[in-house]
Amino acid sequence: MNVTPSPSDGPPPLLESQPAGAGAINRRRWWVHLLLISGYILLVGVFGRERAEARTHLPALSHTSSGLLIACTIQLLIFALVLGLALVASRASRDDLLLRWRRGFWPVPLGIGYSVAIRLALFIIMTTTGTALIVTHVMTAQSLREFVTANRPNLEAIVDISAMRQNPLYFWLTLSVVSFVVAGLREELWRSAFLAGLRSLWPQHFGSRAGQIAAVAIAATVFGFGHLGMGLLAVLYAGLIGFGLGLIMVFHRSIWPAVIAHGMFDATSLALLPWVAEKLQEIQRTLGH
Repeated sequence: MNVTPSPSDGPPPLLESQPAGAGAINRRRWWVHLLLISGYILLVGVFGRERAEARTHLPALSHTSSGLLIACTIQLLIFALVLGLALVASRASRDDLLLRWRRGFWPVPLGIGYSVAIRLALFIIMTTTGTALIVTHVMTAQSLREFVTANRPNLEAIVDISAMRQNPLYFWLTLSVVSFVVAGLREELWRSAFLAGLRSLWPQHFGSRAGQIAAVAIAATVFGFGHLGMGLLAVLYAGLIGFGLGLIMVFHRSIWPAVIAHGMFDATSLALLPWVAEKLQEIQRTLGH
């Protein structure tokens, strides 16, 4: 669908005042919407943490191609149920969820470019933070390296790295279905629904462009918690990445550049995962000596 940009592409206008009774009904519906959406991601974080503490060696998305497809289907159905109930409650529109595809083919190259920009920004932030910790003597270079190695995102809890090395179908399903559908589409739909709830319940705070940026920061914090099962650094990374993706969504008034950026970011990260895992094992062996 090709939608020509218009002045409406800017930040959503503040909601018009409604009669007291209608406003109360609308707020109750949106409260149900926001609680369902928030509860979903918080439960994902809790269950992920419990699973990590149980130290199970089976990845959440299985170690076989068929198991991966089944696990992805189950996760998508659960999310579809939660999102469906939320939308039934709030009666959110396509514009509330920023579902319009805007500017023709441009969301595709924009998404690819944004994925590179987010990775670069993440590298700069983490490098600057690490350097500051060393310069201020909060940590030594050795202790910082050990901390990062010990707390690195536990991607093995999600996918099977050995299966990615040995099974081409598993590898490509991970880069396509997992990256662009389970992660990119599902998580950006979650973000747009969460932002819609904040914007509808508190239009005076989150209806303006500055207010939407504040809402993006809140969503990023909650989104980070949903990655608790992957470790503390994963929570930080997810929060920072989520903030960038939320800004893209707000700026373009559409989820699609963010969906593509998210999918590209995850696909490239997972494609490098077998190589990174091998290098980390070498570092750990070096530290052990």
